[in-house]
Parts: sequence; C-alpha cells; structure tokens
Amino acid sequence: MSHAGNGPTGPKRGPARLPGSGPASLPERGPKSRKSKRAARGPLFKPVRERNPITVFFVGMTVLIVAAAASFRAADLPVIGGGTTYSAEFSEAAGLRSGNEVRVAGVKVGKVTGVRLDHGKVKVEFRVKDTWVGNASTAAIAIKTVLGDKYVAVDPLGTGPQSPKTPIPATRTMSPYDVTEAFNDLSTSLVNLDSARLGQSLQTLSATFSGTPPAVRKALDGVTGLAKVISSRDTELKRLLAGANKFSGTMADQSSQIETLLKDGNLLLGELRRRREAVHGLLVGTQQLSTQLTGLVDDNQRQLAPALRSLEKVTTLLERNKADLDRALSIAGPYTRLVGNSLGNGRWMDGYVCGVVPKNYLPPGTPPKTGCMPPKGGR
Repeated sequence: MSHAGNGPTGPKRGPARLPGSGPASLPERGPKSRKSKRAARGPLFKPVRERNPITVFFVGMTVLIVAAAASFRAADLPVIGGGTTYSAEFSEAAGLRSGNEVRVAGVKVGKVTGVRLDHGKVKVEFRVKDTWVGNASTAAIAIKTVLGDKYVAVDPLGTGPQSPKTPIPATRTMSPYDVTEAFNDLSTSLVNLDSARLGQSLQTLSATFSGTPPAVRKALDGVTGLAKVISSRDTELKRLLAGANKFSGTMADQSSQIETLLKDGNLLLGELRRRREAVHGLLVGTQQLSTQLTGLVDDNQRQLAPALRSLEKVTTLLERNKADLDRALSIAGPYTRLVGNSLGNGRWMDGYVCGVVPKNYLPPGTPPKTGCMPPKGGR
C-alpha cells in the first residue's frame, strides 16, 4: 500500500527538515518570492467600488475645485498661462487703463493688467507672452488714436533679462502729453493774452530799433503789422479759440460714442472683407448671366422678332376693342351662370320652357294656375 504523497499523481516532496537546520531554514529570495509577498499583501491599487465612498467623494470634489480654480486662473499659470507679468513706474497715468495693449515695435505682445498709485508714482503692471524684456528696457505710454486711446510701448534693451519682481524705474519710462489737454492749455493761454499790451510792446520795440539796417526794419515792420492784425482781430480770435475749446471738449465728451462708431465701422469692414468672395462671385455671376442673355437674344433674334411683332399686333387689337370685350364679358356673365345652374344637377340639362304650346291646344285645367313657374321637383 503506497502513500498518497508518493503516488504517481501526487507531488514529490523532499525529506523533512527541522527549522534552523541546513539551507532550508534560509528565506527564499528572487522574483518569485517578491510576487508571493505582493500577492499576500493584495493588489497595489484597490478598485473604486471597494474604497470608502465618503473618501472618494471628498477627493473627487477636491480635484474638481482645484481644476476649476486652475481654469479660472489659467492665464497666471507658469507653463500654460498668458505670459510673464512685469511692472513699470510712471510719473502719471495719462489715461492708461487696464486692458490696454502692450506693443513691441508696433506689434501687440500683451496687455495692461493693472494701474495703481504706489508711493507717489503710478505703477503699471502688464503681461507679455513670448517676448524677451531686458534689464535696460524702456517703457512709454503712447497715444493709439486721436480719441485718446493709449498703449504701452516697450523697447527691449539690455544684456540680461528683466526680473518680473523689479519694476522698470521712472528714469526709463515716459508719459505722453495729451492732445486734448494741449488744445485746452493753448486756448486758455491765448484767451488770457492782452492783445492791446502786446501790440503796444511791439510798437515800442519797433521804435527802439528804428536806427537798425533796412532788413531788420522790414522784419520789425512785419511783426508790427502782425501785432496790429492780432489786435484788430482780437474778438474774432477769441471767438475762434473759444469754438476750438468747445469743439475739443465736445470731442472729449463724445469719445466713447465716436470710439463705438469706429469699432462698428471696423466690424462692418471686416464683415465685408469676409464676404468679399461671395460678393465677387455674385458680381461675376451677374456679369455672366447678362452675357448669356445677350447671346441668347442675338442667337434667337430672327425667331423672337416676328413673335414680338405678332404679340404687339394682338395687344394693339385688344386695346382697340377693350370696350367691346368689356360689354361681351358683362353679357356672358349671367349666361354662363344660368348654363352652369342647368348643368349642375347631373349629366343632363335641367330646364323649364313655358308658353311654347298655345292654350287652346292644351287639355282643360292646364297650364297650372301658378303661371309659368315650374312645379317643384320637375325637370
């Protein structure tokens, strides 16, 4: 009788060893032993259905909140953001606002992100993308349009990059002088000018230089004439300058409407530019249609000319007999109505004829007492 472990189908086993005796007491090492330990510990990642649902919920909500915050602040991210943010110090804002363009060599490279007052200076923060800004770069607030729109013009200079944490100092920035303010200052100065004293001063200067050479005298005479003209036209000049001041004020007040009008015009021009191919195709098709119609008329002129002459004769004849046609239609109207009534009961003509046979040939009691009216239901 054989043992079950030593049978032909049972696994072969070696001799029994006591713990701690011989090589069998050493732990097995190698890939198989690591796999067995990993299998004993379980899978590396548990399925979601086997995890705590509350933990899964909070982790998922945290991931969604972080993703939403990152999407809202994507422009500020270092890799996929909208660029690098720099700052510059200016002596005045000059009407610059957040959202205005930032240009390098006339090309838009970013936009202004903030304008604020910082220790008596205006600190302008702007973001540029894919643009190198050196440590000696200059920045200037430039005028974009005559309506007062501004932008920041950056001139990248230097041997190294500009640190985003260090603002461009005011010594390397420049603010513009507004055109509207210039006109207002000019009009104010000229209105306050005393033209009479100016003319008197010029006359005194001319008398002082009376002994000078003829060329100088002619020049001073011209200046004197100019002063007299200015003095004589003082009222007109004041009115003109007041009108110019009023016009500049109106333009400044209506700048938003004019800007909107220009933007709408740009939109219209852009749409026309986009529809240029369609308009061009329409014009070309119209030209081709006119060419085809001209060729069709030329090719069929022999057939069309007699037909048109016959049509003209028919229309002339109808126009000449218009009164007769109207009278015939007025007579034919009741006739067609009665014929339609007589034929409308079926495939026969329904009618009643009265008084065809003389009365002396009729049997007694006829015709009916009702006269020539047909009896009800008769045919």
